[in-house]
Amino acid sequence: MATDNDTPIPCMAIAELHLRYDQVQAAMKAMMDKARATSETPVCIAIVDASGNMEAFAKMDHARVFTRRHAVRKAYSAAILGINSGDWGARMKNIGQSVSENGDPLVTYEQGGVVIIKDGAILGGIGVGGLRGHNADEELAELGLEAMGL
Repeated sequence: MATDNDTPIPCMAIAELHLRYDQVQAAMKAMMDKARATSETPVCIAIVDASGNMEAFAKMDHARVFTRRHAVRKAYSAAILGINSGDWGARMKNIGQSVSENGDPLVTYEQGGVVIIKDGAILGGIGVGGLRGHNADEELAELGLEAMGL
């Protein structure tokens, strides 16, 4: 027998837009395949949901602890701020503020965090750490975003 407690309340409804397993896996595969084929340094990759919760993480052998943590921070920053991490850093610099003024120790301003948006909704973020070269981390994250087929 159904009761009032069986009826979902609006705040418990699952959002229609969210990251799907196949999208996350396609992104991870595309990025790791590219990194393994082209990178001279160990790369770490993270994908988080819109709240910054981990969806997927991968690392190449011998990746440094900092690189691992930074990939996660880049993904987290992009997701919760709704802007690519490098763009956030430029914005903060333009207004004369530092990342420490954000009040969140996980937020970073380094390039390599790309926000995942579909139909105006933030679905999460992709973070890459470890590549050498200007904006190389962000370019790999963008490849992952493209592989999601949003």
